[in-house]
Amino acid sequence: MLLVIEQLLNGLQLGITLFLMSAGLTLVFGIMQIINLAHGSFYMIGAYVGATVAARSGSFLLAVVAGVAAAAVVGAVVEVLVLRHLYKRQHLDQVLATFGLIMFFNELIRVIWGRQPLFMSIPAGLSKSIQIMPGLPYPTYRLAVIGIGLLVAVFLWLMFAKTRIGMQIRAGSSNREMVGALGVNINLLYTLVFGLGALLAGLAGVMAGPILAVEAGMGESILILTFVVIVIGGIGSIRGAVVGALLVGMVDTLGRAFLPAILRTMLSAATADSAAASLSSMAIYILMAAILVWKPRGLFPAHG
Repeated sequence: MLLVIEQLLNGLQLGITLFLMSAGLTLVFGIMQIINLAHGSFYMIGAYVGATVAARSGSFLLAVVAGVAAAAVVGAVVEVLVLRHLYKRQHLDQVLATFGLIMFFNELIRVIWGRQPLFMSIPAGLSKSIQIMPGLPYPTYRLAVIGIGLLVAVFLWLMFAKTRIGMQIRAGSSNREMVGALGVNINLLYTLVFGLGALLAGLAGVMAGPILAVEAGMGESILILTFVVIVIGGIGSIRGAVVGALLVGMVDTLGRAFLPAILRTMLSAATADSAAASLSSMAIYILMAAILVWKPRGLFPAHG
């Protein structure tokens, strides 16, 4: 029972990290209709800048601020210099341009930081474990990641549902020309939305830094999971991103933890381990296919 609860918390923590990534990506695609394959690069930039600032200053809080700021600024610059010229182009052009950005940022990272990965320490105040229940200590840092992700989800919901800028962003996604005619600077609005998406990716990168190795190309692997999340949740939907991220996090974590033991009750140990490794890798894609058969536009599509 304790192992199940521990793995549920691990799945929740992975789901929250995926939510921080997918929230930005689904905003950009749902509102601006831009397929941004370079979203993982902002995750990588946030992680590298955060790790560097943490190593030099010794302050994790300063590292978080620097990482998200760097990702947001780079995202805004990319929107102005590259993506603004692709809004009326076909999605294939956007895919090719943002794929080129992935290669550019990977090489830029290697030029600035070299090819060796960076390692980021867990902040001293969050390095211990909390006794959640008798016999079950859990790392404080992972609980902090879960808490921050939940706060970000509430903040995004309040911003889009309760504020004037949220209303303008939603209106701009439906009719860009009409919103522009009403006096709203739609170009500035889109830059802010793209910068916000990059900021969330940068935050995910900084928070993942103490858990994973910070290395060039680290954004590509999580980008695939992020696309799975927004397809499951429904493109353009924050609520869908939350639910999709939690589903993917749970299925991926629980599959890797328990499938070997389940299959060993029916197969030999070697065969069970091999089959479990394959099945757990495919589990989230099987989940995505099943949901798309049931709901082709995802669980909570933004427009109906």
